[in-house]
Amino acid sequence: MQVPITTNRLSIGALSINDHDFVFELLNSKGWLEFIGNRNIHSKEDAINYINKILLTPNLTYWVVRLIDGNIPVGIISFIKRDYLLYYDLGFAFLPQYMGLGYAYEAAAEVKLNILQDPAHAQVLATTVPHNTSSIRLLKKLGFQYEKQIEIKNEILQLYSITNRYYPPSHD
Repeated sequence: MQVPITTNRLSIGALSINDHDFVFELLNSKGWLEFIGNRNIHSKEDAINYINKILLTPNLTYWVVRLIDGNIPVGIISFIKRDYLLYYDLGFAFLPQYMGLGYAYEAAAEVKLNILQDPAHAQVLATTVPHNTSSIRLLKKLGFQYEKQIEIKNEILQLYSITNRYYPPSHD
């Protein structure tokens, strides 16, 4: 996927070490802690180490979503090939003060569109905890369909999927 991607209000670009203050704030936000989990990011160094780990991990991509007006980081879109899923998992997390303004939909829709133009991604998945109703609403708005409930490491997740209409998965 070519980055940066821009929309009317947003720029979506690769995560970098310079995003450590933003990552520190996001990973310690109420929503991240409740719905994604504590990553034990307690300092600038922890945030830098977390970013380095992401940047060095194959099959793991984080993009920072920024307001074009002021270049302010407001959220993350992730694309991760998880061991327990057949296809890549699209995720998103935004700072609480930027939620409910349409930024998550705008960014995730644009990233999804770009990903689904790639024949390598015949299907894209998304997971969330059952009580994350705002994430579930957004996934449905993005066109994801509920597939099933799965249990991973004693945690119940809801699995959603969207199929690439141009390059459907082969069932060889």
